[in-house]
Amino acid sequence: MKPFMKTIYLAALLSIFVLGGCASTIKRYDSTFTSAISSHGGASGLAIKPVAELEKPYFIEFRARSALTYGHASVVFGKLDKNGNIPVNKKGVLVPGMVEISGLHPATPSTVPWTVGHVVPVPAETGPSDGDFEDAYVTARYRIDLTEAEFRRVVWIVRKHKNSNPMWYAPIYAANCLGYIGSIAKDMGLKVPVIPNLPKEYVEKLKSLNT
Repeated sequence: MKPFMKTIYLAALLSIFVLGGCASTIKRYDSTFTSAISSHGGASGLAIKPVAELEKPYFIEFRARSALTYGHASVVFGKLDKNGNIPVNKKGVLVPGMVEISGLHPATPSTVPWTVGHVVPVPAETGPSDGDFEDAYVTARYRIDLTEAEFRRVVWIVRKHKNSNPMWYAPIYAANCLGYIGSIAKDMGLKVPVIPNLPKEYVEKLKSLNT
């Protein structure tokens, strides 16, 4: 193994070890619904009984959040609470089991792959990342309420994209977090920004194009 790659590998392992507890928390928001959807759209195992008797008891929300750099974008989708709101606890943290989070980002919590990913593509994952489940970090949001049929379709769309984005590369729209949520929005039939922006501006533009 080349010295440069060995350094990256060791740094990634160290970060995973240090952030192990955080990683277990993040995992609680991954594949809540998409794991029950087949590649053909079947959802026999998808248990999505709503909490409230609402006309549209489900939702998807396109989100931007702050970070130590220029931010991140992802989608949150799931069941609304009994008051028709996105379920969060008293600390403003999304309730596990009622939501799923999906976004495109480097495959480890280490900052090394993120840095390298501005020069060359790096392995990616499409689940939640640290900070995605806390309202305190949200800088922009665009929520769409859904019927059961619409929600099942959204879950299938997200599952399709979760399985088709193996690499992350910051300079290329199609391979970064904005391109990821934009592809989901486009498959839902939404208008998407033509010129990519930073996460906050992108979500705000997505909202303005569709409301």
